[in-house]
Amino acid sequence: MRIAVVTPNLNLGHYLEDTIQSVLANLAGGDEYYIVDGGSSDESREIIERYSSRITKWVSETDRGYADAVGKGFSWASADVLCWINSGDILLKGALSRVRALFCERADDLLFGDDYLIDPRGNVISWSCGRVASLRKMMLYGGWTPLQDACFWRREAYEKIGGMDRTLRYSGDYDLFLRLTRNARVSYVPYVFSAFRRHPGQMSIASTKHYQYEKDQCRRREIGEIGTPEARLLRRPYYWTAVRVRARILDPVWRMRAREAVGKNAMELDCAC
Repeated sequence: MRIAVVTPNLNLGHYLEDTIQSVLANLAGGDEYYIVDGGSSDESREIIERYSSRITKWVSETDRGYADAVGKGFSWASADVLCWINSGDILLKGALSRVRALFCERADDLLFGDDYLIDPRGNVISWSCGRVASLRKMMLYGGWTPLQDACFWRREAYEKIGGMDRTLRYSGDYDLFLRLTRNARVSYVPYVFSAFRRHPGQMSIASTKHYQYEKDQCRRREIGEIGTPEARLLRRPYYWTAVRVRARILDPVWRMRAREAVGKNAMELDCAC
């Protein structure tokens, strides 16, 4: 069971080395690692070159955004399982070994789990739980997106749906996982696989309105394809409320659960249940 990891990057050299080191520490024989740099003007290229002998393939060239970069990386992959980890984010120690074992044991096409939220220095702020009863319904009617850095899927399922929509600029993750849930076998697994770094200038924060607009377009497309009988109209307020309950009520609970990890550097933490 081989795993391919893709890292898109644009001018995030300050955090990129942590990401590269965390991925390389996870790789086993036959695994693949691709870095797609969008033509950075900072130190990113020099950092990548330092690790080039251990990277399967990398480029530094202008692209149309992160979805285009991620899609480009996946187009090179030949491994059985795919994932991507954005520059700045961290794969916890032993994460890919756990993923490999889970896919060998299970018939799922997409596995999604938990992650830590970390500050710019890489220290844990809190824990984020990915558990939902129905990923497709939470995405379709509630607009929820799974924790992208804690998602792993079979290449076969990815290719079956046509892969990444490389024309999207903001919501490529939401669109990909929403389409994967249409016919794929999907399961939540209670492991903390990764750490998502909060830092200034982050696209997911700076472009919230654009991200939401693209998400709504993707959601409407999916709802239009399955039809909208009256029985389904009640689902949106239900799942919309469920998403907000998670954010406002459960977040303090999750922070309590993460108390043993809070303040520790994610590079030192193991993938754990």
